[in-house]
Amino acid sequence: MRIVPRSLYGRLLGISAITTLIALAFAGVAIGRVLERFVVRGLDQQLDAETGMLARAVRPDGVLMPGRIVDLPAFADAEPGWGWRVDSPTRHWVRGDAADVPPAQAPDGPGPRRHGGPHPGEARALGGERVHLRSVTVATGAGPVTIAANAPARIALAPLYEALVPLLTSLAVLGLGLAAATALQLRLGLRPLRRLAGSLGAVRAGRARHIPADQPAEIAPLAAELNALIDQNSERLDHARRHVANLAHGLKTPLAALGLALAEEGRDPDGTLGRMVARIDAQVRHHLGRARAAAPGGGQRVRTPLGPAVADLAAVLARIHADRAVTATIAVADDLTVAVDQQDLDEMLGNLLDNAWRHARGAVRIAAVRADAVMVLAIEDDGAGLDEGARVEALVPGRRLDERGDGHGFGLPIAVELAELNGGTLTLEPAAGLGGLRVVLTLPA
Repeated sequence: MRIVPRSLYGRLLGISAITTLIALAFAGVAIGRVLERFVVRGLDQQLDAETGMLARAVRPDGVLMPGRIVDLPAFADAEPGWGWRVDSPTRHWVRGDAADVPPAQAPDGPGPRRHGGPHPGEARALGGERVHLRSVTVATGAGPVTIAANAPARIALAPLYEALVPLLTSLAVLGLGLAAATALQLRLGLRPLRRLAGSLGAVRAGRARHIPADQPAEIAPLAAELNALIDQNSERLDHARRHVANLAHGLKTPLAALGLALAEEGRDPDGTLGRMVARIDAQVRHHLGRARAAAPGGGQRVRTPLGPAVADLAAVLARIHADRAVTATIAVADDLTVAVDQQDLDEMLGNLLDNAWRHARGAVRIAAVRADAVMVLAIEDDGAGLDEGARVEALVPGRRLDERGDGHGFGLPIAVELAELNGGTLTLEPAAGLGGLRVVLTLPA
């Protein structure tokens, strides 16, 4: 299981959630401590008053004088959990529900009579109730005397628990508010990255030439580098395209002249040299097509209707192959369009439909649907079809699987490369419906 999310949004949200929980926990503990001290302070004042009164009732010889004892109302009523005790080295005095207190050592410092400040503590009273106590040690001639007064712990805990419920509720609401604010902040803060991805997609699809330069300061350098990379690739592509086009044009004319010379002078009686020249000419036309496909108006794609292109080519092929009586079924909506140059689309469809007509026994089916951002065109025939190995061989330039006719084995490879240059794909599959070959061409919608 991956602990760190892949997305920046998930990472930032996780870090914010962890830090917010830590901050809220710290705030809850700190506020709870403050509330506890505030609530317990009043109870401590009562206990300190009682221990102070008892300390004044202890004689210098360590004996408690009952006549000086004046109990506070809570101690006088002897309610559960309320009580006090005085422990000298020789005697013990207990009143009410007093708690056991460990003996204390005599406080430091000179003088026959000194006492330390009150000390808080928690203990169990004689009745078993949990109590909160305050103790003080008085130095006498007979030794240290420990005085302790206790009260029920519930008196301090009950208000504290009452205060903790709204406190925790408030912290929970605060945490939810912070989580919502963090999510909104991250959503708004990362929006420029999503816009940058959309702008880059528009450049890739040909709808824009560059990424907009108006970007936040943190993203502006990235956008500038991407635009520089786009320009550099465009220049290199233009250079390569011109080089290929010049080379192809330079070879096309000599090849045409060579073909005419062979035909006129009768130097190729069996047509071998003519077929070689024709194959070389097909390769030249193939590379010219690639060079033309790589230059769709300086990177700007056009909107080409798919239905009319399919209908026109089907009508032409029906006349060319009129002797074969092939019936074509076309299911292409008129509103379907592709982001491909008209000439590129005609060349791809011409090669694919011509293959379907030449190899079909009597039926060709053409259908197109849009799937998100791509257009999927399927061409099926009821011919003999191709096995898996033959389907791979059919896409190799110059490889002919059927030696009949005047083909040169470049139709499918040209269609594949034109599709890829325009951001699409071409695959060959068995035609489940008609039993022949199914060609699937995907192009940007």
